[in-house]
Amino acid sequence: MIVLVNPNLIRKGFSGITFWPFVILKEQHLKEDDVFMNHERIHLRQQLELLIVFFYLWYSLEFLVRWLQLGNRRKAYYAISFEQEAYKKEKDLNYLQKRPYWGFTKYL
Repeated sequence: MIVLVNPNLIRKGFSGITFWPFVILKEQHLKEDDVFMNHERIHLRQQLELLIVFFYLWYSLEFLVRWLQLGNRRKAYYAISFEQEAYKKEKDLNYLQKRPYWGFTKYL
């Protein structure tokens, strides 16, 4: 994991983004936020499981489907299975040690 801090690369309304192997943060202090960084580590694992390129394809397709279903981009983002897993498990700092393979599928 390579952590970069660059607010210019982060879209308004977001604090960070993960593009394997990079985690790009809006603000320096987020590096010290264990819950936030755990959320991003979960995304790194998801990306590796889907050989990176398939993660982005699946993520994009699921986002479009959810957007059509819900009619709202923000709601669509939170409905994506990858985001649901990361948000629901971000506070469990031991989650990645016990996480099942393809754990995001539980949230489809």
